[in-house]
Amino acid sequence: MIPTLADALAKQGYTDLTPVQQAVTDPDLEGQDLLVSAQTGSGKTVGFGLAIGPTILAEGGTFGPAGRPHALIIAPTRELALQVKRELQWLYAAAGATLASCVGGMDFRDERRSLERGAHIVVATPGRLRDHIMRGTIDLSDIKAVVLDEADEMLDLGFREDLEFILEQAPEERRTLLFSATVPPMIATLAKSYQKDAVRIATTSKEKQHADIEYHALSVANHDIDAAVINLLRFYDAPNAIVFCNTRASVTRLTTRLSNRGFSVVALSGELTQSERSNALQAMRDGRAKVCVATDVAARGIDLPNLELVVHAELPTNAETLLHRSGRTGRAGRKGVSALIAPAKMKRRAENLLKWGKLTATWGTPPTAEQIKSKDEERLLTDPVWAEEFTEDETAFAQRLLADHSPEKIAAAYLRLYAGKQSAPEHISDYKDGPQSKERKPRETKSFGPSKWFSVDVGREGKAEARWLLPMICKAGGITKNEIGAIRIQPNETFVEIAEPAVAGFLKSVGGAMTLENQAKLTALDGPPQLGARGPRKTKRDYDNGPRRDDGGKPRHGGKPKKHAPRDQTPPPPSAQQDLAPVQPIDGAADDPKARKPRGKPARKDHGEALREKRQKPPFKGKSDGKKPRSTGKSDFNSDTKPRKPRAGKPQGKPANSAKDTSKRFTPPGGKSKPRKGLGKGGNAAPRRGKG
Repeated sequence: MIPTLADALAKQGYTDLTPVQQAVTDPDLEGQDLLVSAQTGSGKTVGFGLAIGPTILAEGGTFGPAGRPHALIIAPTRELALQVKRELQWLYAAAGATLASCVGGMDFRDERRSLERGAHIVVATPGRLRDHIMRGTIDLSDIKAVVLDEADEMLDLGFREDLEFILEQAPEERRTLLFSATVPPMIATLAKSYQKDAVRIATTSKEKQHADIEYHALSVANHDIDAAVINLLRFYDAPNAIVFCNTRASVTRLTTRLSNRGFSVVALSGELTQSERSNALQAMRDGRAKVCVATDVAARGIDLPNLELVVHAELPTNAETLLHRSGRTGRAGRKGVSALIAPAKMKRRAENLLKWGKLTATWGTPPTAEQIKSKDEERLLTDPVWAEEFTEDETAFAQRLLADHSPEKIAAAYLRLYAGKQSAPEHISDYKDGPQSKERKPRETKSFGPSKWFSVDVGREGKAEARWLLPMICKAGGITKNEIGAIRIQPNETFVEIAEPAVAGFLKSVGGAMTLENQAKLTALDGPPQLGARGPRKTKRDYDNGPRRDDGGKPRHGGKPKKHAPRDQTPPPPSAQQDLAPVQPIDGAADDPKARKPRGKPARKDHGEALREKRQKPPFKGKSDGKKPRSTGKSDFNSDTKPRKPRAGKPQGKPANSAKDTSKRFTPPGGKSKPRKGLGKGGNAAPRRGKG
């Protein structure tokens, strides 16, 4: 290992390397591309920092003057990029490295000035780095190593195009290292396209994940989720804890709730500015805050010191997110607890998440107030303060207290002061699993008692529904819905059951006519109706496609009569057929009746073809004889003397320029012609311009 890097590890307190760090620092892999998959919290940041050392450092293990960057580290989120920068700063401090960051949400001008002054290593997010490349504020010509940290997360966030653009701009002889918790097909494709003979390193274990994390699944009532979160924070009293929510609104609400209960809490979500997010994480590192309520933006790569508790206030969407959330604790050999709040409505989902993630959790209930009180007493008795030496001033004040009060009173006062600094625990409702579907007893139905049945002459065919039959019967009979039992709707009638004590008053209110609203007829039955098997309820299509009535009118339910007679209808008498026979004009004899040659009955045209022919009008050619046409006192756009060309399939009578010509109107067989729409009053007015 390079001496400067080894000294930095020793100064930081490293005695042994993790498995992934040992694998990537193998001398046989020096200079080769790597595709590394390791579980979260395994020390990947220090691992790739050690791996690229021989590539970017000089022989003495130091850097020369800062200029164009030699290494490029790309991370998916802002927090992770800034965290990587902090880790590499202490690792390469003895080598004289200058680091710069290109992170979204930060001042672009400050980043440009840092790059102009020179940097050996640049840590960036994909979007902001692409902006710098396109604007020419960063030169990648001296890049020797490119590291993609959490590559699977970057692809999930939609940075594939940005990554491809960045890798294409980097020199081809560079060294490319991909670090990812998992290697899905997209990562394999990216590695195959932009890596050369990459060596695959896998340190993840499929049978056992996160051995240093203790999983707990807590069953709570649906209204006790916040109370369970508060009791968990009080029970473990961790130096740092993260509470995960799914939405920004939930983060804001839970942060306010915890703050009101006396917790030192900060929020971390996408709606905050980058400075606010950085300040929140710094408050957790400094100890000014102990609880961080966050969305999944903090689930990747964030490393907080002494983070011992992760609470899933809202269950994640998939098992992978659950693993990355829980991976914030139990890092670098430290122990941690991951607690899933599983309300009654989400218990099955929690079980599936644990199953898909191949995790084993201990099921139970949240800590109660008594358990929290006992835990507080245990922490008080085992506090390291009892083994410390006290100053003279402290000892003198203790003697003064003993002179004024008894030891029992002093101890009780101390307990009260100690408890007052902590938030009071919440009361948790007793949670009991409901019976399974096979164990549930059938619902008991009470008998309606003696009753009498009536029939109403409206049924399913008449669109009868209980929601309007019930109030109609109650209003007509002067009864309430409590006196009405079953309502059975049949195709053509409806049977109603009425309690026997209310029958007399019901008949008196209805009257001798036995009619309800809308002239519905009511009939008393001698006994219960004989109900047949109910078939499927008819739909509107059944009514529309049903048979027509025999009287030739409209169908009973819905549907419209067809406008034209069927094609196989009996033809009209010969006289009518002769009157309707169209004429075919001969060349140059459109107005000569003798030149017209009658022909047989034309073929029927569909509506679309007739409409197209109707729109194909001859172009207006002006006046043919120079004479001024006689005014008819009405607008006539066919005022030229040249007759119109008759349409195919239409009867031809008088000349086309006559407004009283009715022979061209279609007369259906056996019927009387109807005036066309848009012809004005009387049906004989000239057609208006622009109207069909």
